[in-house]
Amino acid sequence: MNTRRLLILGATLSAALCAMPLQAQTSFPTKPIRLVVPFPPGGSTDVAARALGERLGRDLGQPVVVENKPGAGTTVAAAHVASSPADGHTLYITGTITHGSAAALYSRLPYDPVKSFAPVALVTQSPFVVVVNAASRFNSLADLVAAGRAEPGGVSYGSSGNGAAPHLATEMLARSAGVKFLHVPYKGVGPALTALLGNDVQFAISDVGAVPHIKAGKLRALAVLSAGPSPLIAGVPGMAQAGFKDVDISSNLGIMAPAGTPADVVAKLNAAINQALGEEELRARLVPLGQEPSPRTAEEFGRILAGDVAKYRNIVRDVGIKID
Repeated sequence: MNTRRLLILGATLSAALCAMPLQAQTSFPTKPIRLVVPFPPGGSTDVAARALGERLGRDLGQPVVVENKPGAGTTVAAAHVASSPADGHTLYITGTITHGSAAALYSRLPYDPVKSFAPVALVTQSPFVVVVNAASRFNSLADLVAAGRAEPGGVSYGSSGNGAAPHLATEMLARSAGVKFLHVPYKGVGPALTALLGNDVQFAISDVGAVPHIKAGKLRALAVLSAGPSPLIAGVPGMAQAGFKDVDISSNLGIMAPAGTPADVVAKLNAAINQALGEEELRARLVPLGQEPSPRTAEEFGRILAGDVAKYRNIVRDVGIKID
């Protein structure tokens, strides 16, 4: 009888102990959530993070605090999140292009860009647009590519810096088209567009920061780099329409947690983020930044992340891009 009672007591205690982690996880979050941004305050990623964080804080019942940790091409922030407790209370929001390219641009990273993180959600997708000066001789992307083929290395483009997303996007377009352009790096998208306005370079691939100049008639948009047209830049053809069916490049902004974060915590975060992205209130704040809300499952974002890491790590290595 005593033995039987001991067995029953043991089973009861075992069940209670097994239930404890589940209860702890399903009560998530239990404290404020830190959303780490790898850029200084004021940029589009920072503004998007704050808009989303404000909405998530209301839905999850805990404040979402944005922390800016710029440095070393986003790797400072990434390393910080990768080494944080895997409990869902520390998240990382970044673009998959810079996250992937960092693996090739920097040696001896203290984290793996895929294995050290748990994909949580895709937040937005943003188009890249090929722009030229309004007085340019290039009236289409086909004209630009034809000149690049006729003058290898003679057609110059400005970017926001070595290894930056526009630099990598341009090199991918060049490789797909079989041409070689001359890269002129600047310290940011703004200076690159200023150089284009002054005819110091012949074209640029930009984010939607170029749209005001396009609307003012100072720059002309030749194409967006996504397969089809973008609702964020009306009237501009996509790659398929421009004659480059194999090119489909966009900027994906997503959220990750440290590897090992419980699946139910990831699921709860994903559901809350997707719900927020589907609401007009948040959309109205993101679209003016050039960011199209793009809800996906965590698994779908994981595939996008892994694909972009491989793609942009390879382009950095193949082209031989070096950080100054």
